[in-house]
Amino acid sequence: MLEAPNRRPARFITFEGGEGVGKSTQVRRLLNNLADHAVEAVRTREPGGTPKAEAIRSFILQGRSEAWGAGAEAVLFAAARLDHVNQLIAPNLAKGTWVISDRFCDSTRAYQGLTGGVDDRLIDALETLALDGHTPDLTIVLDMDPAVAFKRVEQRAVEDGLQLTGDRFEKEELDWHQRLRENFLDIAARNADRCVVISAEQDEARLEAAIWEVVSGRFPELQTGSVS
Repeated sequence: MLEAPNRRPARFITFEGGEGVGKSTQVRRLLNNLADHAVEAVRTREPGGTPKAEAIRSFILQGRSEAWGAGAEAVLFAAARLDHVNQLIAPNLAKGTWVISDRFCDSTRAYQGLTGGVDDRLIDALETLALDGHTPDLTIVLDMDPAVAFKRVEQRAVEDGLQLTGDRFEKEELDWHQRLRENFLDIAARNADRCVVISAEQDEARLEAAIWEVVSGRFPELQTGSVS
């Protein structure tokens, strides 16, 4: 990981998991905890994070690339990630700012590489090109039964008076989401040095505490209260 002068290394943390498991909420909560420990950090997401990557995100999630096939979509995701890494992730890490991302390369493997049936050789080549050595220091995989996740999403929509629409992935059948869950768990098992699976079937405060225990345990500098 790149290191800024007179600073300890900036950290790159990613959140992964299926739809509706609470990644975005926990990313926000982690940023608040980092700020409480005098850690400068930026929040981002994939696909997206930069104007060009956000344009690709919109194109894909609206279903406009679906007819092209999973292989072509994997290339689009890689193009978005390349810009994301070059324009946001790498510069922030270089100046000592931590980066917290809602999804990253593991989502490509889970969605396109496994669910979409894309050849591993293509995924490997695209990942090597796009990451340029910027592998996450820690990946939090939030795990939840898809049926439970969807019930939570529906309940929150009712409470907020919203109508559920969903992007093209959120509209898939339940068994598709179960396979997606299994894909993420398989990725975590094969990358146990980087990935930590945490059950998201607990309330937000307890989940936040569980995540902070993992993050602070992984990076001892957080236990001193400052990383500068």
